[in-house]
Amino acid sequence: MHAQHAAVRPLRSLRRSRAVVAGAALLGLALTLTACGETDPSPSRAAVSTASDGTEFNQADIDFATRMIPHHAQAVEMVVMAQGRDLSSPVATLMEDIRTAQVPEIETMADWLITWGEPVPETSLDHANAENGHMSDMDGMDGMEGMMSAAEMDELDASSDADFEALWLTMMEQHHAGAIAMAESEVEDGHNPEAVGLAEAIITAQTSEIAIMKDLQ
Repeated sequence: MHAQHAAVRPLRSLRRSRAVVAGAALLGLALTLTACGETDPSPSRAAVSTASDGTEFNQADIDFATRMIPHHAQAVEMVVMAQGRDLSSPVATLMEDIRTAQVPEIETMADWLITWGEPVPETSLDHANAENGHMSDMDGMDGMEGMMSAAEMDELDASSDADFEALWLTMMEQHHAGAIAMAESEVEDGHNPEAVGLAEAIITAQTSEIAIMKDLQ
């Protein structure tokens, strides 16, 4: 059984098609400013802003979406790498579950950032769509919780079918643990109810998937 994947709408195209929305959000953005000392960034992070549509958010919400988009994109890229490989049925099912959940979440978070007047980050999926290849050494991705390095992604892509599944499970378990840590920070510090709700859903889903991956290793 092979993992299948649907076409992923490039985020670059998403940004272009919604440029008018982004402009309106920027013009209508009302900021609630607070004093902030250099040694204590928490007041700035907690300050609540209001978008033109009345949506409230804070810096923690922005950070969550900005970081989780490329994080999710790398997970989807790892699923796409499995296309055409000889996979066990449970692993193929897990991969499809991850792709089905995370592709819509990427677009949801991109929509939030546009509404909030924030830039949508480029991801490895943008480059994979443009170049028909993978590119995981995007600026700012190294060091993010659970993210694979470019060398690790190359290793996974070049691995034999016999080695791919075990290596993929090991890497994806680490990747999920990083996503859970990021989501926990959003639950603790975020303000926007939809963003906090997505973070809670990520914690629940990916904790369950880690348990599945441990059983499959």
